[in-house]
Amino acid sequence: MATIRRRSVSTLSRLAGHLGPLLNRVSRSSSRLICDPRWRHHRCFTAQASQHTSPIPADLLKVSEEVADAIATNRPVVALESTIYTHGALGHDLLLEDIVRKHGAVPAVCGVLAGVPTVGLSTAEVERMVEEGAKKVSRRDLAYLVGMGLAGHKMHGGTTISGTMILARAAGIRVFGTGGLGGVHRGGENSMDISADLTELGRTSVAVVSSGCKGFLDIPRTLEFLETQGCLVSTFGEGKDSVDFPAFWARESGCKSPSVHQTEAQAAAMILAQERLGVESGLLFGNPIPEEHAIPREEMDAAINTAVREADEKGFSGNQNTPYILKRIRELTQGRSVPANKALVQANVAKAAGIAVELSRLLDGTPTGLDTSYTVQVPSKQTVKIEISSQPAVGSQSTHTADILVAGSVALDLSCDYYSGSTTSVSPQLHTSNPAAISQSVGGVGHNVALAAHKITGGEANNNKVRLCSMIGDDIAGSTILSHLQSEALDTCWIRQLRHAEYHSTRTAQYVAVNDADKNLVLAMADMAIFTSHSFPAYWQSAVAAAKPRWLVVDGNWSEQDLPTWLRAAREHKAKVAFEPVSTAKSERLFPPKPTTSSKSSVFPKNMVDLATPNQYELASMYVAALRNGYFESPEWFAVIDAFGMHGGARGKFVRITGAEMTDAGVPQQSIQLLPYIPTIITKLGSKGCLVTMILKDGDPKLRDPEHAPYVLTRNIAEEHPHLRVGGVYMRLFPAVEKVKQESIVSVNGVGDTFLGVLVAGLAQGGRVENLIDVAQKAAVLTLKSHKSVSDELGALGKELERAAAKQ
Repeated sequence: MATIRRRSVSTLSRLAGHLGPLLNRVSRSSSRLICDPRWRHHRCFTAQASQHTSPIPADLLKVSEEVADAIATNRPVVALESTIYTHGALGHDLLLEDIVRKHGAVPAVCGVLAGVPTVGLSTAEVERMVEEGAKKVSRRDLAYLVGMGLAGHKMHGGTTISGTMILARAAGIRVFGTGGLGGVHRGGENSMDISADLTELGRTSVAVVSSGCKGFLDIPRTLEFLETQGCLVSTFGEGKDSVDFPAFWARESGCKSPSVHQTEAQAAAMILAQERLGVESGLLFGNPIPEEHAIPREEMDAAINTAVREADEKGFSGNQNTPYILKRIRELTQGRSVPANKALVQANVAKAAGIAVELSRLLDGTPTGLDTSYTVQVPSKQTVKIEISSQPAVGSQSTHTADILVAGSVALDLSCDYYSGSTTSVSPQLHTSNPAAISQSVGGVGHNVALAAHKITGGEANNNKVRLCSMIGDDIAGSTILSHLQSEALDTCWIRQLRHAEYHSTRTAQYVAVNDADKNLVLAMADMAIFTSHSFPAYWQSAVAAAKPRWLVVDGNWSEQDLPTWLRAAREHKAKVAFEPVSTAKSERLFPPKPTTSSKSSVFPKNMVDLATPNQYELASMYVAALRNGYFESPEWFAVIDAFGMHGGARGKFVRITGAEMTDAGVPQQSIQLLPYIPTIITKLGSKGCLVTMILKDGDPKLRDPEHAPYVLTRNIAEEHPHLRVGGVYMRLFPAVEKVKQESIVSVNGVGDTFLGVLVAGLAQGGRVENLIDVAQKAAVLTLKSHKSVSDELGALGKELERAAAKQ
């Protein structure tokens, strides 16, 4: 049996890096609580601790809700230092947090705020630290600032690399992006002027991405010191097998990197291997400054030598040395060192986010950029072939997976039912006060859909098959909603609560409906600004990645910027999408002006939306928006329409299936035109039932079933465009399952949402649309007779839904 001789820790770590995917089979360790006790009552707070957290008590460490949530659900997180803001010379327009989010991770700025170690500082909190002044905080300074804070003297602290590493590890963050590392100063063998960053890398298991260390330091001795500390040092090779360890402003230092890697996935594997091996030291990933911003090594060496010599001559030493040298280098390079510094920091942070994303995939067992099999040559020259399973290890899947993820609004609803009293008027009078019965409930389209699906699949006992992702404000309405969701046993892990101190327009959404005496809607007012004023694309993508849903339901309350994010995330994770338009105006967001080539090409069978449930007016608005904005002009759209095989005589067929009135209103025609983008459209028609229009793929059993023959509108007999797999078009009018007496109607609010929630619950069980419509309509009737936005009696239809879903 081959044996491996004892070598340096860094060598062992490099070998282990190659084995990272294999080590992923090791099950993750137990969880621990990492967040503020106030937060535990309404958010997920269990985090993957593994070996990666340090024992700082929860009452001494504050972790922001977003960061804690990301750690708890294995979403990628990148630590950022605060001293770059509090003591840096690069200004406040670095956009580091935005860069992290753009690359799919959650930013976590670390620092000490008013004596409290904090991970996940907000922009407002960082600005406060800058305005009020902050001390520079390394390892040695943490106890001083925190202790003084406990004693009543609260101070701010901007954490350096070492201070940030400590707080990041305490929170469970594995990756940290920064600019340049501290190092051994020239003459350090006599002065012992060695940065605390180096010793921290020898004792704290966090991966740091930097552009090496600043070129005026003693780089050879810095690398020697890191080897003594047991820190793995590896540089991105950019396609080369041998590269220099970077020298901050210059890409080359004259010192070869101890090891080289090529991809972010390889770096992630090394982090995982280090952790699984139990090696308690950091990792340093060198990332050379982007070539277009680099300053040639010869030029930098000349400027550095001049600055260092002048500093010695003028007696600048200790903590005065570095500021003076940086100032002179800026002058000697005619200011070029500053934009170079900014560029390298931004590049490092982007690279750190990429590593964090790959590491999250490794921990979750999802595919990465790593090979699935390779060979390892051990010292005995025996070749060992390693096969890696592409399936996640048992128990490695996130506990936040769900059959259905609903991304939509949650709101506080006020329903105002006009009371006619002694008058004969059915409708309220304008420009005056009207008597009414006013009730309050928790609603919102997303909430109602999720709750309906939740209730009909067993409620609390359904093992969280349904999840809701939404936003609320830090206000009374938001607190009311959280309490309600908890009482309904509806998971709140992806309910994002926005704090007033951090964001503007953070009012919880509210909806006011005014109904006439017959309970028909007269007027509604909706304040949904929270959904159009804030965008967290990385958060939405993470929600889909964590839930891995079979169906994603998206409502029209999302902005035109966020809606495509949800659709792309669904496609990436192979989830089917149901779109609920919400209103005539919001329905148009699915077909925005100035469509991109890709959006106009998102037609069957590459459609981004699989199903939509508009009412007659929303359908018309969607059609007009698509027509106005050129969606009916793309070659891909024409190809699908041609494949339908509708060659004349369509009106007669429409009248036969839907009736003359509906045909004259254009409902079937509009549905056909939109089918290439939404291959299943269910138009809700109130008391008239609903119209199902959908594309049948070639080979669909309904094309051969006599029972469905009357509803097969067209068949692609000529097999036009066979690559599209269009077999025909199915159109069927389902009448209402019950004619509800006027006196039995309590509220129309939530009726359509209940219909969609129950329908998607059946689809997630493998059911067919045509077999589920009647059960969904029955559920809608129960809500129509209920004071609540979703009837409490839906559970009684659970077995009927299961039977309908099982029917083929």
